[in-house]
Amino acid sequence: MGQPKERSSAGDPVRTLELLWRVPASPGRGPKQRSSVEAVVAAAIAIADSAGIGALTMRAVATELGLTPMATYTYVPGKAELVDLMLDTVYAEMERADLTGLSWRERVTLVAAENRAMLARHPWVAYLPTTRPPLGPGLVAKYDHELRVFDGLGLDDVTMDAALTFVLGFVTSIARIAIDTERAAADSAMSDRQWWERAAPLLEQVFDVRRYPLAARVGAAAGRVHDAAYSADHAYEFGLARVLDGLARHIEGTRAP
Repeated sequence: MGQPKERSSAGDPVRTLELLWRVPASPGRGPKQRSSVEAVVAAAIAIADSAGIGALTMRAVATELGLTPMATYTYVPGKAELVDLMLDTVYAEMERADLTGLSWRERVTLVAAENRAMLARHPWVAYLPTTRPPLGPGLVAKYDHELRVFDGLGLDDVTMDAALTFVLGFVTSIARIAIDTERAAADSAMSDRQWWERAAPLLEQVFDVRRYPLAARVGAAAGRVHDAAYSADHAYEFGLARVLDGLARHIEGTRAP
């Protein structure tokens, strides 16, 4: 997959923040509006979910809502601002578990699962650069909720932020494996098993087991277990356990006298 053209916070920052926080525009006279910012955002998310963010255009949103393309710009000034509104809406709609009374490991596990579920519902989010995140109410609520995972563990504020980034980066990387696997099957009209069965006869001719014994042995073992080259579920379960173990060493070291 090529580098996406879209990224968060690519539009005018002031206008974007006004839209994210629904700051009322200056009152003026004009025709009665047939739609709303919320409807425009919902239509855009539906398009991105079903066809990918590459299919998202202001014209496509207008068609979805039965508007003219120019009318759509009366709600959102452009695609850049629309992408931020989409992200913030997705963040706002995420389920947030009650973390009260849980151990930090249980809290991390829940937050990881919440993000994994969100990325499965909205695959385009996994590929959208967010180094300048949309600073709207949805993101702020998400960030505050997820920081509670590390609150009270003796970590300083910068380390809390870094620990959360570490967890979310792991979840996003595994989500991409799952998304890419599904897309490969859809694009090729073949399951992973069918693809490997098709390639196996030629591989047997060109692959030298004696020259690459580890690759042959380990690859075959993983293939038998996963019925594919990769298993996103296995990678997630194995990786999350290692993430928790790594955080535990840091947290326990912080608590040590």
